[in-house]
Amino acid sequence: MLSRVANSVYWMHRYIERAENYARFMSVNFNLALDLPPNVDQQWEPLLIATADNYLFYQYYNEPTRENVIQFMTFDKRNPNSIVACLNNARENARTIREAISKEMWEHLNQFYLMVRDMAPKQPWGQSQTQSFFTDVRNGIQLFYGIIDATITRNDAWHFGRLGRFLERADKTSRFLDVKYFTLLPEVDSVGSTIDLMIWSAVLKSVSAYNMHRQQYRSLTPSSIVEFLILDKMFPRAMAHCIRQAELSLYEISGNNIAHGFGNAAERTLSKLRSDIEFTETSDIFKAGLHQYLDNFQTRSNEVGTVIFETYFDLKPVEA
Repeated sequence: MLSRVANSVYWMHRYIERAENYARFMSVNFNLALDLPPNVDQQWEPLLIATADNYLFYQYYNEPTRENVIQFMTFDKRNPNSIVACLNNARENARTIREAISKEMWEHLNQFYLMVRDMAPKQPWGQSQTQSFFTDVRNGIQLFYGIIDATITRNDAWHFGRLGRFLERADKTSRFLDVKYFTLLPEVDSVGSTIDLMIWSAVLKSVSAYNMHRQQYRSLTPSSIVEFLILDKMFPRAMAHCIRQAELSLYEISGNNIAHGFGNAAERTLSKLRSDIEFTETSDIFKAGLHQYLDNFQTRSNEVGTVIFETYFDLKPVEA
């Protein structure tokens, strides 16, 4: 398989997953707005800080108001991580490899991007209209994943796409949890209070994990939520599950037997990260500090992406 094609498939999936997760990021605060008491102000800056978009944001906007943050993270093409920019990049990657993807994939992605692009509001939306838009984005992307599963052969291209999707999802789940760290409570005494628990619940809802968490745990606690979203091996958006699935696809690409150990630098880096998560307990995370643990995970996740690029995509011509 050409490294150019593999690179485009990998990044098409990463951009699609990123667009869906940005829609989910916005849902964090909308869920909070429905639950929090009227005397607690909505906060939008934590979303910018958790996604590391705050530096670029302040180059174009003065205040992190709801309208400004939504515009920047959704429709502003100057932000390379905005929903519209991600869908545009995914569409461009798909356009260059149309021979490697199905006709149904291309048609849906093309139509979906044009629909989202043309929905940019001329005036600020109301809360229900905005929330409905983000729900449509998530549903459209989940339909795209359904089309992939139903129309693509399980070959190297499928595994490269799956690798990109799960790496991006693991990174964004860690950032959902990090939003909690940057959210300012009205008082120090609010830690552990009903308001604090509402914020934790909003994090669960933003990754569609609320119902699955309630099935598995008797009560909502910070410890159970952290354990579920980081260490659970069965929930599809948990970090441990995502890293494990990415690892399986990486070994399928090389043809190495995972039981025999790694065969290249990419496999070594990703397997080491998976192993560290697998042998981590919730108490270890809180002992190190949740924010510090997540920050370290994001750094190591970026290192995995770099090594995958060097191993499979950054191929130099062979000199005679």
